[in-house]
Amino acid sequence: MDALQVISSVTQIVSSMVSAIGAMEQASRDLDEAPKRIRGLEEFVYELETLARRIKQKHTHKLHNPQLDRQIQSLNSLIDRLHPNIVKARTAVSRSKAKNFTKIIWNSMIGDPLGKILNSMRHDLNWWLESQILTENVENMIENRAKAIPIRLKVGSEHGYPISSKCAYVRSLLEQNGHRRVVLVVGLSGIGKSCLARQVASDLPSKFVDGAVEIGFGQYCSRVACHGDKDEYQRRLARKLCKFLVQIGFWKKMKDENCRDLEYVSCLLQEALYGKRILILLDDVWEQDIVERFAKLYDNDCMYLVTTRNESVYEIAEAEKIELGKDDIQEISKSVLLYHTLLRVDELPEVAGKLLERCGHHPLTVAVMGKALRKETRSEKWEKAIANLSTYAECAPGPISYVNEKEAENTVTIFGSLEFSLNAMSMDSKRLFVALASLSWAEPIPEICLEAVWSVLGPDILFSLTVCKLIESSLLIKIEVDSSYQIHDMVSLYLDSKTNDSVKMLLTDSGSEKKAFVSPWLFIFGKDTVKIVAEQTIEHSLGLFNEKQAVITLEAITQALEVSTSISEFEASRVSFCKILGPKISRLISSGSQDLVVASAIAITNIFTKIDYSDYLPSLEKTETVHKCADILDSCEDPLIQTSILTVLANLAEFGSQRTADEVLQRLPMSQLATLLSPLSEEWHESVFTTLMSLTRAGKSKAVEKMFSFEIDKSLIKLLETGSDVAQNNAIVLLKAFYELGGAGSSSLRPGTLNLLPWQARLRLEKFVLSDQTSLASPKPQTFEDLIQNLLSSESKRISEAMQDLIPIIEKVEDSRTRDMILDSPLIKRLSELLQYGQIMQKDQIKSESAFLLMKLACSGGEPFIMKFLEHGVVIELVKMMQCTITELQDSAYTTLHNMLFSSGGGLVVNQILQASVLERLVHSMESKSPKTREVSVHCILDIVEVGNKTCMERMFGLQVVEKLVKIEKGAGGSGEYVVGLLKGISKCKNLTPTERKVMKQQVIRKVRGALKNHKSQAQILAAVDAFMSEGSRGAGSSGNRKKT
Repeated sequence: MDALQVISSVTQIVSSMVSAIGAMEQASRDLDEAPKRIRGLEEFVYELETLARRIKQKHTHKLHNPQLDRQIQSLNSLIDRLHPNIVKARTAVSRSKAKNFTKIIWNSMIGDPLGKILNSMRHDLNWWLESQILTENVENMIENRAKAIPIRLKVGSEHGYPISSKCAYVRSLLEQNGHRRVVLVVGLSGIGKSCLARQVASDLPSKFVDGAVEIGFGQYCSRVACHGDKDEYQRRLARKLCKFLVQIGFWKKMKDENCRDLEYVSCLLQEALYGKRILILLDDVWEQDIVERFAKLYDNDCMYLVTTRNESVYEIAEAEKIELGKDDIQEISKSVLLYHTLLRVDELPEVAGKLLERCGHHPLTVAVMGKALRKETRSEKWEKAIANLSTYAECAPGPISYVNEKEAENTVTIFGSLEFSLNAMSMDSKRLFVALASLSWAEPIPEICLEAVWSVLGPDILFSLTVCKLIESSLLIKIEVDSSYQIHDMVSLYLDSKTNDSVKMLLTDSGSEKKAFVSPWLFIFGKDTVKIVAEQTIEHSLGLFNEKQAVITLEAITQALEVSTSISEFEASRVSFCKILGPKISRLISSGSQDLVVASAIAITNIFTKIDYSDYLPSLEKTETVHKCADILDSCEDPLIQTSILTVLANLAEFGSQRTADEVLQRLPMSQLATLLSPLSEEWHESVFTTLMSLTRAGKSKAVEKMFSFEIDKSLIKLLETGSDVAQNNAIVLLKAFYELGGAGSSSLRPGTLNLLPWQARLRLEKFVLSDQTSLASPKPQTFEDLIQNLLSSESKRISEAMQDLIPIIEKVEDSRTRDMILDSPLIKRLSELLQYGQIMQKDQIKSESAFLLMKLACSGGEPFIMKFLEHGVVIELVKMMQCTITELQDSAYTTLHNMLFSSGGGLVVNQILQASVLERLVHSMESKSPKTREVSVHCILDIVEVGNKTCMERMFGLQVVEKLVKIEKGAGGSGEYVVGLLKGISKCKNLTPTERKVMKQQVIRKVRGALKNHKSQAQILAAVDAFMSEGSRGAGSSGNRKKT
């Protein structure tokens, strides 16, 4: 909430309370009315408390500044004074009627106590209002001070881990000036190194004015995990450092293009930490060079608190070394046990000390055993637990090769506690835990993946309960922010020994249909060894030995792809599935049942790109695929099946031979396409538009003629009049393609209808409808050369007249002779120069007219003229013009650039915008102080989204376009218009596959939710976003939401 909005809200509430006090005084004479008035005052105070709490939450990372904290408390002091008086007032009016009658007589003699209370409250409220006038705007002062205070990074402490004497010692080392910059905490795995480090980092020495930050590395970021592959190790380390740059605010978002060069990222690290005083917690470091890379950074006062179990890291010379041993953890183990058993000290059985000894006082082991014995006070149960722990420890699998000998005994003890905890669980929890061994826990796993794994083991309704049991037992950790899960590294190490059991459970012993469903999930999220088995299972399921298995696998592939959280992650998964599915698609479609054909069609529309279609679909030409698909369409009424099959046929026509294209056009039921274009079927429009465009490219004028015979053009014109923005845009593109292929003569679009359309549609279609109309001739006809000479003069009047006379010529640019004449002339170069014209009178009119002529050339001439525009820097000049201070010029420049983007050479314009840093300039202008500059910049950005590509969108995400749009929304009242506009642009973009569009929209929504957190416009903007997403979700979501039961 902005400062002015907050203080306005507070002042309004307080003013209302003053009025309510006056009404209360009147009500004090009416004993029936008084309680209602008091309830109203209580509601006012509650609103004040809510506002105060919201302000404090917003600046929670800046409350280390004493003055800021005192200013926020000024509002709380008012609330504290109001509460007692409201209680007294409620008491004064809560007596019975008989007592109230006595009270009236008594008040007449000694005065009204309720009146005194109200006077006191009025005094408090008036005091607060006057204080706001004196300080002008208290919240504005708070905001200004908060902006000037740098954010202090924070590390949270672990629940259930008590502060030990070692914490104080580590803190004392960090407080010493001139001391070594690296403090190493070494100890056995699970002994509490990370917990200790977080305790220290959560209560920082004052010298770390910029706070503390944690970055975890783990086994994933080690040479052992990369099997000695140096390049892979450096790539993983670079990605970790990139995440760190985001954590400390140096970057707003991960930049994938920079995460491949470790040395470059290290240079950025040097820049990011310049002059900083941060305590940096490097957790679970496996490689010595990671610490050395940080320690050699200069020109900063940062210190590095490192946790490791690796002896080679411990050998770093320039570091203070602290080893955690049994003596250190013995002092806290009892507290850890109490926390996890939920028992008091007096409730612990006498054998608790024996259990702690058997656990070696090891915190992780104690925690696991404590959870297993939660609320258990019977000594015999504890004795049995101790005996079982010893048995399980003896039988536990030996430590993996990369665990040093010093950890061997510790590891088997932890493994024994995990075995004990596991055997104490229900069968469902035990089986799910073992099943998790198939997954790679290097990164958090999304919840929907765990649901897919669980679907092999039990009914969906028990999933939440089973997962909760694992979380309660410290075997699984849930990350609430994004509904994903992770596990402790020792639990991961233990699960490595269960991998074969997990694979046997999920991919060997389970039913064929369950294997078919879970294998795509394991192929994406499984360990490397598991992925091999999962791929073999997918290959087997798609081998047509059992068509039902193939259908289940294809549906699971679609679902698993939709879980992708980023474009890069989606692309990697898409390519992997494409390699499996591509060579089989011909057999799946040509020889499969209707269900298999439909499932295949849905899968490839999510997986295949245009290149994949051209590589794999031509193999279907030799089969009866066209007739088979057409037969399915003849007897099908399900729009999902219709659109999927139509997409396959259209791509088969586009990338097959001319014979195949003719066959598709002959068999394809155009009437279904016309029906699906109904305004009531908006959820299917995107697929239909793509199909029509593919058919147009394949069949050209023959396809257009058939579409016109089924009145598809009428359906498109109706969408122009009544459809959504996305539908209108697609209809314009299709009609333009139809007319360019010679369909204008038989079109249903007439001049009268044209006038009813939006201006964008009129501008792009008028030349096909009004081609027989000509502009008025100049009073003195001149040759083209004469007009060019006048245009080259320095007289504004001659220039303006020449521009007017050039319009009829430009409108005939589709004629090859006219086109060549203009391209060979200096017209475009001169128009580019005139965009910069500023040395004569009427310069603004000249600029505007130049932009208009360039727009006409772009609309009529297309790509050849766009190439000429780019050669003379027209795009850059138009962007500069959009950033001037004259509204008319800004509108002219934007309109011209808009039409260039949507012309046949729009892709070339986008490329120059990306290559010449024009995009960065536009994004910067989104924060301009000028409302008009912001407006045209935002509209231009949204246009680029619509005609751009995947690279363009990734650049926009990196430039914080989503966050900037949200910021604009916050200042404009929060209608959600711009955010929804961005989502619409992605929906309209023809250079993205349907699945890419879906993943990007999900990414936008996550960013919007993050940027709106705790803001007053959050509900309103998210409601607009949800409304837009729900409009098209039914058709898009149907393909991927069917789950194996």
